[in-house]
Amino acid sequence: MNNYIVSARKYRPDTFHSVVGQGHITETLKGAIRTGKLAHAFLFSGPRGCGKTTTARILAKVINCEQRGEDAEPCNKCASCRSFDEGRSIIIHELDAASNNGVDDIRGLIEQTRYIPPNGKRSVYIIDEVHMLSTAAFNAFLKTLEEPPAHALFILATTEKHKLLPTILSRCQKFDFKRIKVDDIANHLEHISKEEGIAYEFAALQQISLKADGALRDALSLYDQLVSFSGGKLTFASVLENLNILDYDYYFRTIDLMQANDHAGLLLLLHEVIEKGFEAKDFMVGLNEHFRNLLMCKSPQTVALLETSEVVKKRYQEQAATTDATLLLNGFNLCSTTEQQLKSASNVRLTVELALMKLAHLATAIRIVAGEDNDEVKKKT
Repeated sequence: MNNYIVSARKYRPDTFHSVVGQGHITETLKGAIRTGKLAHAFLFSGPRGCGKTTTARILAKVINCEQRGEDAEPCNKCASCRSFDEGRSIIIHELDAASNNGVDDIRGLIEQTRYIPPNGKRSVYIIDEVHMLSTAAFNAFLKTLEEPPAHALFILATTEKHKLLPTILSRCQKFDFKRIKVDDIANHLEHISKEEGIAYEFAALQQISLKADGALRDALSLYDQLVSFSGGKLTFASVLENLNILDYDYYFRTIDLMQANDHAGLLLLLHEVIEKGFEAKDFMVGLNEHFRNLLMCKSPQTVALLETSEVVKKRYQEQAATTDATLLLNGFNLCSTTEQQLKSASNVRLTVELALMKLAHLATAIRIVAGEDNDEVKKKT
């Protein structure tokens, strides 16, 4: 029990190749290392859990690697790599600006840059959550960041790039990390499952990836939690249950009942959802997204915008093919309006029930309006 290590730490990437979903950045950095054209200051920005600090650590390690190969990857075996992995490196420094954001903290860091590391190595300074630095700390840091000693390299990481001073941004080579794709996270979770001998359904891994919303660290935390919950066997059903997610099937049934003009069926469906412990508001939010996804499936060019499993994507395409685009657009508009009304509604369930009854008769209303429009045209002619 005492030796247990969470997946986020145990499987943290230690080479550029193992960084998930940021190939556009890792390849650029490797190219700069191979050609010896490294900037003196880097800014890594992007959403949480996407690999900014991990990439910064790999870059710091590979710069000082004693056995670096032509692939510009750290060997993870030499004395320099081992000392960093074991947390005893004296030339790679990390500062958490969230808790060390004062001017004295930055002055202490600047003082460290005066010491030249041995054997021609470079001192690397990683400042995480750099946007948390005070204005005085930023001003104290400016001159050193613009003209650092030849042996020093700075890597700044932030989730809120817009909070940085323009004078800081102009002194750094900027790299924008992106949200990691669902399939990239799912494939990484699959690799971990195979390593750990965990039985899994790939749809379950994709659902975890969707819930993580592009953050690999969040996905790994959820993964550990769900493995414990499910007793070492990840199924789609167990993931939905533990994460309290409403099954897609309810939304597909909603569209079928809407097309059948079955308002009684829709009300009973909502009751079933509420009986399962879900809020009527959450159901409406999910239905709104369902309409959006169906509209995306109306064009081959926009199908790629769906972030879901291939099985569910196929169901979306099949239902979109049998549903009129005008009906979907009007349904989308109705659900969006209802979602806004729910923010101030005194009776949420009644508001959602009214919206579902309108959806049940939406096709008829569209036909009536179209007929009236045609009559107006005939009168004018």
